[in-house]
Amino acid sequence: MRSQFEIERIIEGRLKSYLHRDKTGIRREVLRLFLRFRQTTIADILEDLKGQFSVSFHTIASMVGIIASRIGILKVSRNSGGVTTYELREKYAAMVVRLAGA
Repeated sequence: MRSQFEIERIIEGRLKSYLHRDKTGIRREVLRLFLRFRQTTIADILEDLKGQFSVSFHTIASMVGIIASRIGILKVSRNSGGVTTYELREKYAAMVVRLAGA
């Protein structure tokens, strides 16, 4: 079984790789939104980014899905109305600040 240190090292490597492929800055901006709001929805992220980037709901949903499932730094919850909210896990906030900037 992996130690917590090993898990954090793997997650940091995945996050670095994810951000390395960020040509437009949108991935960093999505992560900064999670630092600012901590808990948000896809629609809220889209609304915040529409002025800066030409993006669709599907594009944002894909990015957030990768961050949540592949990288593993988001907590996902669904309310009774079917709205999914995403929250940055507190233990990864410092890593996101260090790698994505604040």
